[in-house]
Amino acid sequence: MLTRLLLIILSIISISFQENITLNIEINNLKNSKGKVLLELQDENKNTIKGISQEIVNNRCIISIEGLSPAKYVFKYFHDENDNKEIDINWIGIPKEGFGFSNNAKVNFGPSQHKMIFELNKDTTMVCNPQYLKK
Repeated sequence: MLTRLLLIILSIISISFQENITLNIEINNLKNSKGKVLLELQDENKNTIKGISQEIVNNRCIISIEGLSPAKYVFKYFHDENDNKEIDINWIGIPKEGFGFSNNAKVNFGPSQHKMIFELNKDTTMVCNPQYLKK
């Protein structure tokens, strides 16, 4: 009886810890500290989990997302230099502001989902570097 009770308690504790995973995202090498970084976290089915707007300090942005469950995720972000809450593009659609994706997936007419997806099952820190296509 005591063994069974201990197993139940341990299962509950294990489940509660699994539901409280933190994802830290460090975005380095931003062109400047103007504006903010806007980031969207999605599950593997492209459902939005969270949208975040974060300040930039010394050309670097750190975003912490707490309370995540073990799952597969993707994220995309951009450096909103002029703080207008949208990525600015030129007349042919090339971004004027820096942007990036989970796993530092590169653009080839848009990143592929399988290059962006990552599995989260414990507290994790991901280091990212944005792409700037227009100098």
